[in-house]
Amino acid sequence: MHTRHTIPLPGRAPLILGERALIMGILNVTPDSFSDGGRHAAVGAAVTHARQMVAEGADIIDIGGESTRPGAEPVPVQAELDRVMPVIDALVAEGIGVPISIDTMKPLVADQAIQAGATIINDVTGLQGAPEMAAVAALYEVPVVVMHWDKARDRSLPIVTAVQDWLERSRQIAIAAGVSADRLILDPGFGFAKNLNDNYALLNGLEAFAEHPLLVGTSRKSMIGRLLNVPAEERVAGTVATNVLGYIKGGHIFRVHDVRAHREALTVAQAALYGPPEIEELRP
Repeated sequence: MHTRHTIPLPGRAPLILGERALIMGILNVTPDSFSDGGRHAAVGAAVTHARQMVAEGADIIDIGGESTRPGAEPVPVQAELDRVMPVIDALVAEGIGVPISIDTMKPLVADQAIQAGATIINDVTGLQGAPEMAAVAALYEVPVVVMHWDKARDRSLPIVTAVQDWLERSRQIAIAAGVSADRLILDPGFGFAKNLNDNYALLNGLEAFAEHPLLVGTSRKSMIGRLLNVPAEERVAGTVATNVLGYIKGGHIFRVHDVRAHREALTVAQAALYGPPEIEELRP
């Protein structure tokens, strides 16, 4: 069963985590992301896609301006700002109805994005990349997704134990900087410095994290592509399978490219666990 959490957001209603899965729609405004690089780089295309994801059931829009695919070149701060800020400004100006998350490793990008209207930081380094990131989260009192990405981890440890240890360090960094514990969301980091066995052992062991707010991010990743031998655009069914499993094991937020498929699948999974809503019976 799902643990329940209330995640405060500045200036708007909190995120309520529990039986209903929340969907974080991915909005990459990069030219080189592994799945949809360049497709939504223009502001107009990005806004259109964001609105489509909201219409399909997204609860959060996660905007990223730097690819983290293997082999991707680092992006200078100004270049990342030039990619994400016009999109955030446009979404805020048009009254996007859901919270905006900024997917960045750079404290200055996070700072500017929050001032423009973002209300969540999504840090793939788990606050262990740039020491100022935790201070930015504390200053603006925003939630932060802390992800596991440890390229030098002790591979003699079981993957679940290694991820738990890393995320506990992230939690301590956040608390020391003044980020309240109720604003931390854990992400075990599927695909980041993990092999195929690691990824599926982690998926199978997600219950170890389920007492905390838990984000699952498997969308179209190589853990699916390698298993099924399909390219990124053909990994929707495999992704849905991982996320339904992740939901059953206690996941709360699902970061995905394909919003409608996940909204439908997770609604069915919720009905299976907790019973369907009161609706008029339909013929089979």
